[in-house]
Amino acid sequence: MKFGKLIGGGLGWAVGGPLGGVLGYLLGAALDNLTDAFNADARPTNNENQTMRGDFMVSLVVLSAAIIKADRKVLESEKEYVRQFFIRQFGDEVGNDGFKMLNDVLRQQFNIDPVASQVGKMLNHASRLQMLHYLFGIANADNFVHKAEIDEIERISRIMGINQADFSSIRSMFVRNSFNAYQILGVEPSASDNEVKAAYRRKAVENHPDKVAYLGADVQAAAKEKFQKIQEAYEAIKKERGLN
Repeated sequence: MKFGKLIGGGLGWAVGGPLGGVLGYLLGAALDNLTDAFNADARPTNNENQTMRGDFMVSLVVLSAAIIKADRKVLESEKEYVRQFFIRQFGDEVGNDGFKMLNDVLRQQFNIDPVASQVGKMLNHASRLQMLHYLFGIANADNFVHKAEIDEIERISRIMGINQADFSSIRSMFVRNSFNAYQILGVEPSASDNEVKAAYRRKAVENHPDKVAYLGADVQAAAKEKFQKIQEAYEAIKKERGLN
């Protein structure tokens, strides 16, 4: 398994702390010559975007495994969702290596709390929101979001420092209810028209796809999907209220 290439050129903060511990376990269990390959691939880089994408990949593997196992079922549909995302985001070779790492993580028991905390400290707000959107995408891969999956994502959300309103907004994009549009914007149905307009503007700024462009085209595409849901929610409320 070419884990060196998976994170090569962009180890950044992932080589230390809890993520480094996960990687250390996986690397130590790999082939005897992996250390040399790892050292060759992990040359320092001044490219901050590449560093962040490498870090993002490692955090995706660990948190993806947590959601897949949350309902005590490892579903092929959820694993395939992750595999396809990895391939689209990182290419065939690196994406498949990332999927192999995911399978190794799924067989182990890791405390993900410090990993989620580290992710929360190192990713900006827009990227953390996009991480939640991705985790809900995994949970919804079988067209049903289990309560245990929601609870696990909510716990990860709190650890990453995301407030309840932002969490509820993204949850509402996957768990439908009669107040869905209002929850996406993070307001109550009793909110005034001006409050609704202000909430939409705030959500549109916070979740603009350009804020996560540095993480790659596929992450940005997912962000555009989330951004579209925010716009659709606002349009639904405008239509309901007869607003221009």
